[in-house]
Amino acid sequence: MDFKSFKIDYKTVDAVIRNFEIIGEASKNLPDFIKNKYPMMPWKEMYYLRNKVSHEYFGIDYEIIWDIATNYLPDNKVDIDYIVEKESKK
Repeated sequence: MDFKSFKIDYKTVDAVIRNFEIIGEASKNLPDFIKNKYPMMPWKEMYYLRNKVSHEYFGIDYEIIWDIATNYLPDNKVDIDYIVEKESKK
């Protein structure tokens, strides 16, 4: 999917935004020792994005959402999968 298709596919846009809300809320609720142990993760930015998409309603910039979803989220997912795997072995 390209950006042009993304911005007119309201179901996909809503799903991506909703998932950013979930990710941001989860990052806020992580224990500090996890956040401190993995400082390479953009924990604060994840929560900031959650606040932005949760409260902006009509002011959400779909280009920013697209950029984050396509350029940052894939690497963050790899890192989060690693963290979950490592921490669940304890």
